[in-house]
Amino acid sequence: MRIDAHQHFWQLAARAGGWPPPSLAAIYRDFAPADMAPLLAEHGVQGTVLVQSLPSEDDTHWLLALAERADFIRAVVGWTDLLAPDAPAAIARLASNTKLKGLRPMLQDISDDQWIANPALAPALNAMVEHSLRLDALVLPRHLPALLQCARAYPRLAIVIDHAAKPPIADARFGRWREDMAQLAALPNVHCKLSGLVTEAKPDWNTGDLQPYVAHVLQVFGAQRVIWGSDWPVVDLAGGYGAWLAASETLLAHLGQQDRNDIFGLNACRFYGFD
Repeated sequence: MRIDAHQHFWQLAARAGGWPPPSLAAIYRDFAPADMAPLLAEHGVQGTVLVQSLPSEDDTHWLLALAERADFIRAVVGWTDLLAPDAPAAIARLASNTKLKGLRPMLQDISDDQWIANPALAPALNAMVEHSLRLDALVLPRHLPALLQCARAYPRLAIVIDHAAKPPIADARFGRWREDMAQLAALPNVHCKLSGLVTEAKPDWNTGDLQPYVAHVLQVFGAQRVIWGSDWPVVDLAGGYGAWLAASETLLAHLGQQDRNDIFGLNACRFYGFD
């Protein structure tokens, strides 16, 4: 079974001029299940995890409605304001929908790099644990120390780092990313998505540009805590679905068949809790 553990749908009219801007012509349009279904059929992908891209509960309810109509959507990662006074109640309401498997605060867009380590998040994060919801961490390398504090403080909270924290691939640098990712990987509740890397690389990227970063993720997390995703339709800015999938297959070709099966699908099933 192949699962795409990170994809998006959106309606431009609902985004009030937010991202994506018109300058990103390849993705400046509406995206819905009918756009994705042919890609999944072409590449032999049986299901997806639909991830929010707008900090709005209305958007989350729209995604959940899509999941009711599109069988290939196995799980939804939504959004609610985790600092709101009624956050635990909001989390309980959202969790009553069995397709909702996680929440994603958009940390990369929050000015405070320490936001996820704020003690005021305790009621919301404890409610996530209570309702068996996962935390998708949309972070950049500068957010990793605070995420480490959070992961240590909530060992029962399952966390997945989206897009391997977007390392500076285009500059062929690592900075503190390598060490910070290793520290997070030492915690058994933290996983990592192999997604979103090509949009961090140079426009003329090749698998050699990605290999050192993928190798490090595999080394520190192990094949059982790495989860493949496309980041579609954003991946269309950097070669498209097929190019990223082919690159992923090349980058993981040295692994055994079971490890590849885990990364390309079974780990997503286990992490998000669906068959």
